[in-house]
Amino acid sequence: MEGFDGKVAVVTGAGSGIGQALAVELAHAGAKLAISDVNTTGLADTEVRLKAIGAAVKADRLDVTERERFLAYADEVRDHFGVVNQIYNNAGIGFFGEVGDSQFSEFERVMDVNYWGVVTGTKAFLPHLIASGDGHVVNVSSIWGIFAAPGQSAYNSAKFAVRGFTEALRQEMMLAGNAVKVTTVYPSGIKTAIARNATGAQGLDMNALAEMFDSQLAKGAPEAAARSILRGVRKNKSRVLVGPGAKAFDVLVRLTPAGYQRLFAPVTGRLIPQADTTA
Repeated sequence: MEGFDGKVAVVTGAGSGIGQALAVELAHAGAKLAISDVNTTGLADTEVRLKAIGAAVKADRLDVTERERFLAYADEVRDHFGVVNQIYNNAGIGFFGEVGDSQFSEFERVMDVNYWGVVTGTKAFLPHLIASGDGHVVNVSSIWGIFAAPGQSAYNSAKFAVRGFTEALRQEMMLAGNAVKVTTVYPSGIKTAIARNATGAQGLDMNALAEMFDSQLAKGAPEAAARSILRGVRKNKSRVLVGPGAKAFDVLVRLTPAGYQRLFAPVTGRLIPQADTTA
C-alpha cells in the first residue's frame, strides 16, 4: 500500500477487528503506529504483531470516553514521534434495544463511545495534523450511519452523528485551504467481535443476537476491510463503503430515501430476537 511509508498513524480500538487489521496493514506499508484500546490483552497481541513486522509502535490503554486523558494522549503521541499524520477514530461498541426498552444511560454510553469518542479524538489530534502539513482524519461510522433499523436506535444515532460531524469537518478543512484531509468510513457486515461484546436492553438474548450477526450478517474479513479503507484514504475519498452489500444498501437508500424503511423493517424485525416478557 503506497503513501503510508514513514507516516505516524494513530489507531483507536486497535485490539481487535478492523482496528487491529488497520494497524497491521499500516505497519506493512511502513507507517509508525500509536495504537490504543481498553482491551489490553488484544492490544498487546496487536503490538507483538506490529513489532514482528518491524514497525515502530507506541501502545497504550485508552478509554475514548475519558476526554482529558484522550487530550493528554494526543500530546504524548506527538512528543513520542515528533509528528502525527493520521488519526483513525475506530473504537466503538454495539448495543441492541428498542427505544421503549432502552434506558437513558444505555443511549448515553453508546453516544459517549461511538460519537463523543470520535469528536474528542478528532479535536485532540487536529492541531497536530494541521502542524504536520500532511494530516488525515479517518472517522469510522457504519452502514448504520446511512440507514436505520429497528433495535438499532442508539447505534444509529451515534453513527449518523459521526457521519454529519465528519462531513462538516471535511468542508471546513476545504474552505480553510487546510492540508488536512478527511474521510468517513462505512463498514458493513465485517467479521469482528462487536456483536459478541455488545450489550442490550433488559431481557434480550444477546447470545442469540451475536450468533445471528456472525452467521447471517458478518461476511467480510477485517483484513479486506482495512485494505479497502486504506485505498480510500490514499485516494483522499470523502467516504469509503466497506464490506459485502455496503454499496448496494447505499444505492437503495439513495433511490428510496424513506421507502427503504418499509422494506427493511419486516426483514430486520424478524432477525432480532425479542425480549422475554414472561419472566
